Amino acid sequence: MWELIEANRRKSLILFFSLGLTLLLLGYFFGSAYYPDGGGFIGMFFAFVIWGILSLISYFSGSKILLAVSGAKEVTKEVHPQLFNIVEEMKISASLPAMPKVYIINEAAPNAFATGVKPENSAVAVTAGLLARLNRDELQGVVAHEVSHIVNRDVLFMTFAGIMLGSIVLISEVFLRSLWFGGGRYTSKSSKSSGQGQMIIMIVAIVFAILAPILAQLLYFAISRKREYLADASAVRYTRYPEGLASALEKIANSTEELKTANKVTAPMYIANPLKPKGQKLSNLTSTHPPISERVRILRSMSGGANYIDYQNAFNKIKKSNLPIIPSSGLADQTTIGLKEASITPVTLGLNKQTKRDTGDIMMKVNNYSFIDCSCGLKIKIPPDFQKTELFCPRCGRKHNLNS
Repeated sequence: MWELIEANRRKSLILFFSLGLTLLLLGYFFGSAYYPDGGGFIGMFFAFVIWGILSLISYFSGSKILLAVSGAKEVTKEVHPQLFNIVEEMKISASLPAMPKVYIINEAAPNAFATGVKPENSAVAVTAGLLARLNRDELQGVVAHEVSHIVNRDVLFMTFAGIMLGSIVLISEVFLRSLWFGGGRYTSKSSKSSGQGQMIIMIVAIVFAILAPILAQLLYFAISRKREYLADASAVRYTRYPEGLASALEKIANSTEELKTANKVTAPMYIANPLKPKGQKLSNLTSTHPPISERVRILRSMSGGANYIDYQNAFNKIKKSNLPIIPSSGLADQTTIGLKEASITPVTLGLNKQTKRDTGDIMMKVNNYSFIDCSCGLKIKIPPDFQKTELFCPRCGRKHNLNS
């Protein structure tokens, strides 16, 4: 498994330096466009400084920022014991050195992500909508997928690649806006004969400012898609139950709820791309992730076992290609890992009344509400700032003592 992580890390470094080179070229062209005499190197210096500052912030505080931006709240085992139990199981199965922290996002849209630059200091965040929709096997599949990202060091790579992409977009935006508001003025100490050369550099800089963010984003998303396949394969290895993850993805794909806290930088971190036009299903989107229907078909075609070679064979069968998704070191392991017997459960589509009620209850638990089950069948929800020592059921009038 360590060889698999190393192969993943090498590819990450190639992408990392490719994006870094793009960033430095961006700084060079922008600097040259404004100051032909040595401005290119000044631009590279500022691009490097911006990237360095953002990288330091992301390394030391990236996880906290990501969780805060996503509206995730760290919860105790009492809030959702089943989720904690599953995270503990996957921590053991994946041989993680420490238990990931558990967060819940108060959103009705079903989704999840993992964060943390080191396996020793990681976190798994799931939405309340996901917890309300999935059964235990499905939730285990999703958590296993997220733990796989932690084990494969995808979280570290995605954090830095995302920051690099953000730096490229930021610098390009600043340059283009400065042209717009500054009327295209630039400084030149050159003779008239060199004026045309500077104009060419300006045109190249504008083209680069438009194309660089697009190319960087395409490269970033392409690697992101490949990592999703690898995390699916690892999740099956941990759970030995591909149907659990397949069924979970199917439910997530049929969601039409909007994940309001997601954005372009955080989208690749989720198990399914959360960015979509209002009312559209997630299964229709492929920009940051492989098509969910394709991932489901690959998982459901696994019949020989739960090892990486079995996932690669299923991938080749569905895609009708020999594109290597699993590094050769992972495919070299021919150990037979048996699949857990499938238990067919009906897939509930949409957001029914019970799911809405369960989602609301989970959100209230996250916000420290307490619950009383009255004998008349009504579940009374008590806010954390409720000061009285007793209350009466609004349905049957029964008195409940809150100190007992």
